[in-house]
Amino acid sequence: MILYEYPFNERIRTYLRLEHLFRRLGELVPRDHPLDHHYALATIFEVMDVAARADLKSDVMKDLEKQKGILNSYRGNPAIAEAVLDQVVGELDGCFTALNNQPGKAGQSLTDNEWLMSIRSRIGIPGGTCEFDLPAYYAWQQLDASTRRDDFARWTRPLGTLAESVHLLLKLLREAGAPQKVMAVDGHFQQTLPQGRTFQLLRLRIDPSRKLVPEISGNRLMVSVRLMRQEGSDRLHASNESAELELTLCS
Repeated sequence: MILYEYPFNERIRTYLRLEHLFRRLGELVPRDHPLDHHYALATIFEVMDVAARADLKSDVMKDLEKQKGILNSYRGNPAIAEAVLDQVVGELDGCFTALNNQPGKAGQSLTDNEWLMSIRSRIGIPGGTCEFDLPAYYAWQQLDASTRRDDFARWTRPLGTLAESVHLLLKLLREAGAPQKVMAVDGHFQQTLPQGRTFQLLRLRIDPSRKLVPEISGNRLMVSVRLMRQEGSDRLHASNESAELELTLCS
């Protein structure tokens, strides 16, 4: 099943983008080829761009505190394993403390690295990191892979707390939803959302053998899914095929 996720607000959209970038970074850094490490470095710069949002750190800390309050309200419930609850609350506390002790925005310390910033200023230019433009960077790419990975460990350390916090918040959010089977009739599904609840994330699974692409839209009142199919012209066209979907609304 292919999983698609749709955020209902800008904060969750930012978290998903960061998660995507951190996942890519985790795939690229362990590899050996200099080209993989070039794109890993580009990914670090993308993370820095997203993390530069003024209110990101405060939003993450508020969400960590909110989740902690929600979980603590379950104490004394016989259906809740206290040991597991203590573990998760401890993780939330650890992330909050680490973020609170980190000065400035996530990754801000990297902006003091002139060598990294010289690469960042040219990496968005087509071909801008050629050896004749950045000979020092080209020389770094010729180092053995283990040395380059040691450098990445040092560069990514200031981003580790943000990565851990976003991962934990999204994990808790996803676990809060219950999947349900729904049917998209003639290529379209629509559902009115219950009043009094604020959903933050929609998760949709679809059988890849159907070769359908869902176009998802939603707001606090309603969600809508339109099934599309990619034809030989590489363009998406609306499909009239009915298909079963697995829908999860997370709040």
